[in-house]
Amino acid sequence: MIASLLVYAGIIVATAATMEFVAWFAHKYVMHGFLWSWHADHHKPHFEKEGFFERNDLFFLVFAVPSAFSYAFGSHFQVWWLFCIGIGISVYGLIYFLIHDVYIHRRFQWFKQLDNSYTQAIVRAHGAHHAVVTKDSGESFGLLVVDKQYFGEREGKTYSRKR
Repeated sequence: MIASLLVYAGIIVATAATMEFVAWFAHKYVMHGFLWSWHADHHKPHFEKEGFFERNDLFFLVFAVPSAFSYAFGSHFQVWWLFCIGIGISVYGLIYFLIHDVYIHRRFQWFKQLDNSYTQAIVRAHGAHHAVVTKDSGESFGLLVVDKQYFGEREGKTYSRKR
């Protein structure tokens, strides 16, 4: 029983970790590729946007479908490892939402300041990504795995989190 729970917990953690790389791939090759029309408004300056939602928010549904399928199929047919994959996808989705939409883009005013070198590196990397407002020539497509160049101050570059 305990061994099964540990296996299922491991599946959840492994799936959530794998989703960072799935998200990186989707961001670089899908969002900045053939579905740029959905993602482009996310790269516009905030003063050019109207309303709360962006077309980019449709990607929430893209990632929610395999999670919902895993929940439904896994619970209906009692395929618990598949159910756990759905949980792992959801866990990553929640982390992504809290870091990207709440902390970085301030779509909700829940976190005022997470002040440590890792969260500042996430903000710097995302700022570098948003410095390019076109489909091509971007950098830093991931969210949680941050290149070491974004830790510490970067000379001559500042990235603002203000909306």
